[in-house]
Amino acid sequence: MTGLGPDRLAGFAGAVLRAAGVPGADAELVADSLVRADLWGHQSHGVLRLGWYVNRLRSGVMSARTSPETVVDAGAVAVLDGHDGVGQVLAAHAAREAVERAGQHGIGAVAVRNSNHFGTAAYFTRMAPPRGCLGFLATNASPAMAPWGGREKAVGSNPWSMAAPLGSGKQMVMDISNTAVARGKIYLARNRGEPIPPDWAMTAAGEPTTDPAEAIAGVIAPMAAHKGYAISVMMDVLSGVLTGSGFGAAVTGPYQSEHRGGCGHFYLALDIAAFLPLPEFTARMDKLVGELKSNPPAPGTAEIFYPGEIEDRAEALARAEGLRLPAQTLADLRRLAAELDVPYTLEGDECA
Repeated sequence: MTGLGPDRLAGFAGAVLRAAGVPGADAELVADSLVRADLWGHQSHGVLRLGWYVNRLRSGVMSARTSPETVVDAGAVAVLDGHDGVGQVLAAHAAREAVERAGQHGIGAVAVRNSNHFGTAAYFTRMAPPRGCLGFLATNASPAMAPWGGREKAVGSNPWSMAAPLGSGKQMVMDISNTAVARGKIYLARNRGEPIPPDWAMTAAGEPTTDPAEAIAGVIAPMAAHKGYAISVMMDVLSGVLTGSGFGAAVTGPYQSEHRGGCGHFYLALDIAAFLPLPEFTARMDKLVGELKSNPPAPGTAEIFYPGEIEDRAEALARAEGLRLPAQTLADLRRLAAELDVPYTLEGDECA
């Protein structure tokens, strides 16, 4: 049974974004970032979010035309004001800028203020290794969890990602949020009509829940207890406080269209050749991968994976067999097409 072709899905998503006023190249970038998340097996950050972005564009809290302004230009360091533009466009601009500065100075640090949600952080850190750099990206997000010991939302999931090249041309990539689970996975469970594990979230009254709707209205648990809370706060220091953007409760998410995002991002690129020759670095990385994968697997584990390997395999499989999206996600995309008078080109494709 053949699933939905990723190029077809990206073409549709791009058409929707263009109809919402996003210029062509920017629309293609955002569409590609969403479909790439679906290909990697992270449907919580894929085209499920397209309608949320469109709602924010139509309400005017996010600008369809993204025009970053450089407010600090200091050699290895830059600060950009995104003026409420599209998060993916601003994050990609920051990645390119950081890598360029790293090539000149060995390190490039770019702070972004007044941005929006940008989807999957790994999409942007993966831009650095082909240019001979390590890429690091942190962002803040709307409050999702309580401070450790608290009951009310005050701290975002504040994801962060890092990518490094391997000798094979592939990459080692980490991309995590600091909550027990990304909030998008709870929305995905709701779309699938599935319960969530009881350790993912609590109701507004502070009780564990398996109901995605109650979890969305309640509080998501931090990963690793107090450690996840502390890491998340420090990521807000990097991406919100340091950048001059919103932080804490001043950040709002893509799930609503009444308030501007206020998101901040912090992108760091390290030119590997400034530290040691690139071939030596990738050889050392390959040795690290070999050590990880040769570790004796625990009972019930067929294979050890290095960070990012599962996503690469998932993408290869999905490109060969096609994507399968939840029926609710496809219904939402069909509604979007009708609202924006865009031809719905996904008819007849398989659901997950």
